[in-house]
Amino acid sequence: MLWDALADLLGTAATAAIVGRAARRALPRSPELGELRIARVDREYGYVLPGSFERTEGPPPALRNLLDEIRPLLVELTGQVALRHLQRVPELREWAAASPVAAA
Repeated sequence: MLWDALADLLGTAATAAIVGRAARRALPRSPELGELRIARVDREYGYVLPGSFERTEGPPPALRNLLDEIRPLLVELTGQVALRHLQRVPELREWAAASPVAAA
């Protein structure tokens, strides 16, 4: 959902850059993010999630760490624009509305 909503607003190339950077920043806390694959396919970027994401009930800790890194990047790059856009997605509303953490 997050990928699709960001790609709607920013395009897949920018979404890939943001998610990739956030994954690299979260990698020390969540080594399974090393399995996250982002690649260009037919002029669009796509992703493959780590297998551990499929084997959990609720959001896995690695996903929470990834989201914690995405928020400050979005604020740094777009101000509140992207977070306001994401608040329109019911499943992302609570996360997007949370106070952003200052970018490191």
